[in-house]
Amino acid sequence: MEHLVVHDHIEFRESAMHASRIISDGKCGKKCVWLLFSDGTSVSLTPDKNKSRNKGGKGKKKQVFEAYMSSEEVSAGLKRGELIQGPLRINPKKYHEAFIPSPDGTRDLFLDGVAARNRALNGDIVVVKVLPRDQWKVGPLRSDTDGEGSSEQESGTDRAGAPAGSKVTCSSADVIVEAQYSDGEEEQTHTDALATRVEKMNIKTLGMACIRVVYIMEQKHSRAATGFLRFLSDKNFAMFSPMDHRVPRVNVPLADCPEDFPTRPGDYTNTLFVCRITDWPDDSTFAEGQLLKSLGMAGEIEPETEGILTDYDVDFSDFSDEVLQCLPQDLPWIISPEELLKRRDLREECIFTIDPSTARDLDDALSCRLLPDGNFEVGVHIADVSYFVQEGSALDLIASRRATSVYLVQKVIPMLPRLLCEELCSLNPMTDRLTFSVIWKLTPEGKILSEWFGRSMIRSCVKLSYDHAQSMIDSPDTLLDPKVLPPCDPKHPVDEIHRAVVDLHRLAQKLRAQRFQGGALRLDQLKLAFTLDRETGMPQGCYIYQYRDSNKLVEEFMLLANMAVAHQVYRSFPQQALLRRHPPPQAKLVDDLMEFCDQMGLNLDFSSAGALHRSLHETLGMDEYSSARKEVLTHMCSRPMQMAVYYCTGVLKEEALFRHYALNVPFYTHFTSPIRRYADVLVHRLLATSLGECSGVSDDIQKQASHCNDKKTASKRVQELSCELFFSVFVKECGPLESEAMVMGVLDQSFDVLVLRYGVQKRIYCNVSLENFHFTKVGKKPELTLVWAPDDSDSRCVQQITIFTLVEVLLQADEIPTKYTAVLKHPCEAGPQGSAPLLDLE
Repeated sequence: MEHLVVHDHIEFRESAMHASRIISDGKCGKKCVWLLFSDGTSVSLTPDKNKSRNKGGKGKKKQVFEAYMSSEEVSAGLKRGELIQGPLRINPKKYHEAFIPSPDGTRDLFLDGVAARNRALNGDIVVVKVLPRDQWKVGPLRSDTDGEGSSEQESGTDRAGAPAGSKVTCSSADVIVEAQYSDGEEEQTHTDALATRVEKMNIKTLGMACIRVVYIMEQKHSRAATGFLRFLSDKNFAMFSPMDHRVPRVNVPLADCPEDFPTRPGDYTNTLFVCRITDWPDDSTFAEGQLLKSLGMAGEIEPETEGILTDYDVDFSDFSDEVLQCLPQDLPWIISPEELLKRRDLREECIFTIDPSTARDLDDALSCRLLPDGNFEVGVHIADVSYFVQEGSALDLIASRRATSVYLVQKVIPMLPRLLCEELCSLNPMTDRLTFSVIWKLTPEGKILSEWFGRSMIRSCVKLSYDHAQSMIDSPDTLLDPKVLPPCDPKHPVDEIHRAVVDLHRLAQKLRAQRFQGGALRLDQLKLAFTLDRETGMPQGCYIYQYRDSNKLVEEFMLLANMAVAHQVYRSFPQQALLRRHPPPQAKLVDDLMEFCDQMGLNLDFSSAGALHRSLHETLGMDEYSSARKEVLTHMCSRPMQMAVYYCTGVLKEEALFRHYALNVPFYTHFTSPIRRYADVLVHRLLATSLGECSGVSDDIQKQASHCNDKKTASKRVQELSCELFFSVFVKECGPLESEAMVMGVLDQSFDVLVLRYGVQKRIYCNVSLENFHFTKVGKKPELTLVWAPDDSDSRCVQQITIFTLVEVLLQADEIPTKYTAVLKHPCEAGPQGSAPLLDLE
């Protein structure tokens, strides 16, 4: 059992609020208090007789948090290399642990406890000082692998319809590291010096360097949270308890509460409220705030959804009249003759979309034509959103603030008004639409012979779903019955469309093979999709989304277009291009994983992205559970990965830093989804300027890139929480649910499993009908031994739990609304499917 010894009553007050159990222990000759948390960890609190007493006099509060440095002191300290700046990440499951990345990005620096964070919240850009070595965390301390975020797989098919439930990742994420860039050469020099200084500290051998926040450079967190109210009988304020334990409890005036709250507080026990922090004094562990609104009853989908959106600062308000006035007012809108003359007219070409069947925002289309010389003309055609979103307009301002559409299971929070998303910009069939196109001449082997960029106009001939395209791929010589297809433009018969899809598939196979032969990496994780009741919106069923050849077809050409545009804008604007980079994985975490794999007998090669991809596909055998083992290993390999980020090329000195690790390419950007990503709108403007169709380039590219990074990270987490919410409701309505599961992580009092039937990850605690349990660890290889109490047959058995062990689990609703638990079934009940080793003790 790992214990964190805390010598500050402040830590006790904060910890005790979230502890599931408090016990005292008189061992070791002195009184100890232990806080046992629901995640299986514990905190020990020992009296410290050397603790300085409050000398401030009777009635004077003791200062809890350090006073912040002045901005002048911070600036000087950063320049001298004495301070470090970075984004704060707080572990959502172990809220007393927080991290920022080291200056060189190879490891994390540790903030131990609430006081060390000094009132900073998750996502804030903070300035920290390194504490003396005698205050460092000694011994191995895992980074926030229970936290949010994970390495991102760049995919051209990361698209959802409305509702977005057809494709939502339900896997919990692990590590967020957002790159921060200095604005000038002088600051970069000092950052390099600081990286060298931190490296000399020999963190790897001495333990986890501990730091303390001395200044909040930027409050990225909105200071708003969702939670519950608690009545305090002897106070003129109520206590607001956030659902997110990374946010402090907040004192709110009774005047903000419902009128009858003081007399009938029990009526509001399960009511969700929204509170915003207005102040956090340095002499209190509690913040002060204002109650904003009541959302409704906890456990209901819509109040819970609004709470998630609020917690992650997603703007879901209606668009203002000022914004709507920026849209075309004369409807139906038609393309003007003047605009036609500026564009390449592709309306007679066989061009079509391939999307989820429920999609409404169709921002990309494809074309493929066999040329007389045996080569192919292939086109990617993207909605020209920048034509409607004029730079500097009210519409542009709100789009830049939102930065991304947010896809929930039951609906979409759009970046742009629906008139643009679903009509004027959406590449709907048999409708003239403005586009930005990339057109290549390709050999049958996928070699690029020529390339063209430009503004165009298309008329999509049909809206295909992935299912339609997959049927054509599966039966290349058999035409689909026109009755099973959506309406098609009569100018382009079904056989022409069919042939184009099949040719695109064959070219995509060539391109994909070349990418992975060239060293690309893909870390797929299971995705959960839902079927919803049309009337109630409640989940009726769920299934693991199948990623098929039709998805790969679209992805391959979206990647090709993004890479082509990245090269074009960088050639034109080497200091102002908006690109996307994926830093290599954190070295310390890779080293730990390599050691673990060696001890598990897994032959994984971490020398490069391509080597890792190849070894992942060659290591795990071909039996019925090989895919499950691959999922577990993929999850483990994703932990050291950093997030891909947008950046301005002018802020990085070396082109080597531009690389995208997973794709293994020197330049990459996002161009193909401008309806739902503001970064793509900026790239469209850069591309138009590079072609002489616009003038001027924004001078705050890096600021916009950083904001897009923040919003994309928040959007991803909101999607995950929406999926978790719906699955919890599904378990409550349809459970308990049984499934096989595979162990993917082992702790001292619990273990994590991948539930194979549903693709969700869950933690199982050793609080079932066990007689005893033991935890051992040899090097990096952990193992739990579970001794089950005798059953009716008076037989007793031992169950070994280690990575890749198969177990049977039961998913059942929790007492807490929207939560569910996983319970380990007795191995004798599980039968032959529970393939964990069993030992009969009698």
